[in-house]
Amino acid sequence: MDDMKDAVLEYVVDEYVDEDDDVEVTYDTPLISSGIVDSFSMVSLKTFLEKKYSVSLPDSEATPESFDTVSSIVELVRKHQSG
Repeated sequence: MDDMKDAVLEYVVDEYVDEDDDVEVTYDTPLISSGIVDSFSMVSLKTFLEKKYSVSLPDSEATPESFDTVSSIVELVRKHQSG
């Protein structure tokens, strides 16, 4: 299992998926194109990632494409982690 993927997935489900919604979110579920995450949510998600993983994600790379799946989000975070 991948701890970072699990943590990001859990955050997305807790913050953006209503309990009443019959939506299963996986590592590869489209988040933005499906409407689970909107532009405002992207900002809060970016802030969460920067604080949790001590990274700075450039706005130019925080694109809808980069934030469309948990897998692509984790790939972006890992790219900016030092070491």
